[in-house]
Amino acid sequence: MTSTPLSHLLRGARGDSPRLLYGGDYNPEQWPREVWEEDVRLMREAGVTTVSVAIFSWARLQPAEDTWDFGWLDEVMDLLHAGGIGVDLATATASPPPWLTLAHPEILPVTAAGETLWPGARQHWRPTSPVFREHALRLVRELATRYADHPALVAWHISNELGCHNLYDHSDDAARAFRDWLRARYGTLDALNHAWGTAFWSQRYSDWEQILPPRLAASFSNPTQQLDFKRFSSDALKEYLRAERDVLRELTPDVPVTTNFMLTPGIKGLDYADWAAEVDFVSNDHYVHPGPQARDELSFSANLTSGIALGRPWFLMEHSTGAVQWKPVNVPKRPGELARDSLLHVAHGADAVCFFQWRQSAAGAEKYHSAMVPHAGPDSEVFRAVTALGATLRTLAPVAGTEREPAPVGILFDWDSWWASEQDAHPTELLDYRQEALDWYSALLALGIRADVVTTRPGTDLGRYRLLVAPVLHVVPERLAKELTRYAENGGHLVTTYFSGLVDENDHVWLGGYPGALRELLGIRIEEFAPLPADATVELDDATTGTLWTDRVTVTDPETEVLTRYRTGDQAGRAAVTRRTTGSGSAAYVSTRLGADGLTALLPRLLGPAGITSDLPEAARGRVEQTVRRGPDARFVFLVNRGDESVPLGEPDGEVLLGTAGDDGALVLEPRGVAVLRQPAD
Repeated sequence: MTSTPLSHLLRGARGDSPRLLYGGDYNPEQWPREVWEEDVRLMREAGVTTVSVAIFSWARLQPAEDTWDFGWLDEVMDLLHAGGIGVDLATATASPPPWLTLAHPEILPVTAAGETLWPGARQHWRPTSPVFREHALRLVRELATRYADHPALVAWHISNELGCHNLYDHSDDAARAFRDWLRARYGTLDALNHAWGTAFWSQRYSDWEQILPPRLAASFSNPTQQLDFKRFSSDALKEYLRAERDVLRELTPDVPVTTNFMLTPGIKGLDYADWAAEVDFVSNDHYVHPGPQARDELSFSANLTSGIALGRPWFLMEHSTGAVQWKPVNVPKRPGELARDSLLHVAHGADAVCFFQWRQSAAGAEKYHSAMVPHAGPDSEVFRAVTALGATLRTLAPVAGTEREPAPVGILFDWDSWWASEQDAHPTELLDYRQEALDWYSALLALGIRADVVTTRPGTDLGRYRLLVAPVLHVVPERLAKELTRYAENGGHLVTTYFSGLVDENDHVWLGGYPGALRELLGIRIEEFAPLPADATVELDDATTGTLWTDRVTVTDPETEVLTRYRTGDQAGRAAVTRRTTGSGSAAYVSTRLGADGLTALLPRLLGPAGITSDLPEAARGRVEQTVRRGPDARFVFLVNRGDESVPLGEPDGEVLLGTAGDDGALVLEPRGVAVLRQPAD
């Protein structure tokens, strides 16, 4: 069963045929009135259908506590509607105006060291501040009342990138809210003291008022306190999201509500798998980070967004046409990358492609961030590429509303494990949870194997995957341990790695030897970790190289096979990779970090028992990424060139919606190119 296309979900579609939406953030308040009509004309030329408006407009909309100015926004909304462009209207609460922070400095966030974060940038507000919430919800109510029936309004955009700069607030407001959250979680102080292990270092609490956020301390803060504060901070912003959403649903029940997630490198504090049920459709912002896995990471993040959306279409709310302005060195995109990046998101389920921003700012902290209309104006390569992409998205309209077709491999991504595995006072501070997951993803891409990045969000069916990779699955509650055991016994093939299965949901070690909750399933036992220094490596007997970590593995079950052993280092001769047969499936353990190249060498031995092979021609494997979206009548195969050289693909297996054919009719992927084939549904 397919989902409702976003173009129909967003109010104001007026019965249009399903289409892929296109646009970006639009900030007309930065420009004189005479520019607005040119903007609408250029938007129509570029094929723009939807823009986000008023994201940072609070100071303009409410210049003083009892003064409102909606005239300019009325005019912008009317202009956009006349141009056939829908508005994803922001609630404008992302950055409070100067008059509010002057009158109420108690809304300003406080760091762990007790420093106040002052106005001058953005998001200078406490997620738990009742004063801030009162003023913000008043603004939301005014906007919803005024624009409830405006024909341009197609969706509500709550705040903007919630928690990007104000996630961890250690203020007194946060302390009170944290205590309330803990009471709800644990019920009694005895339960909290047990969960936090407060017998250690004389931390036992005898009164709720004694409990604080993990502020700057003399040594390592209590690890479960740290983990719970991460959970609380994500929940506090989720609760704020709900507060705005509930006002909007009260006043505009027929207008869908979303907010832009940040599934992009460097953002890890918000459990979006938990947030997804709070919005009417999932939206995401993503920016490419340079490096050898840059486009693999883009694909990984888009794939994870689809996993959080349970395979349903989602909205790419922001990405860039070229360079950003917040890295040490900001490099523009090369020819073809603007389109390839956009279409790779579409391949993984995006039914809308939007950029930050429409017109490049002339002033402010983001004036050197690229845009759809650059400083050079519409007579530019960037705007021509933007217009060409608009035409391509119109060509791909049949894709709109289709879901992601499940892949044979799943990569499990778990926020509790991400947060807990990278805390302090651990065997190594060098562990990078997201990087390990990305390495497995890159290795599967190199082999031409489709994989889904999925979470344990309710509704995720892990049993559909023939191979399930759970890298650094550090936090394993008893419930999850049983689920993974059933998965393997019922014919699934589980793969997990070092530092997995070690603690329960309270960050308490599973005793009896590592890997704790997964020890019997894997048929191994580890008495002591053996992490490696930053510059150390070990060699395995299959010619791969390990870094970061090794384990002193003892095989404890006759059904456990040693696939690879250490050839060098302190663990020489010991098992490095094992696999235990259980039921009609298996469970494998990888005890060192092999990196993408080493995993590419290892994976065929793990894929074999699961019967997984690539659908791609051998010459295209590693050079082309394949994804599939499926509707009731057709499936759409996306073929994305991962490199800078042309890739011949032979006779197309289906109707070519997008792509280039050679003189002989064979399909050719141009450098950084994308092809889309339409095939009959099975």
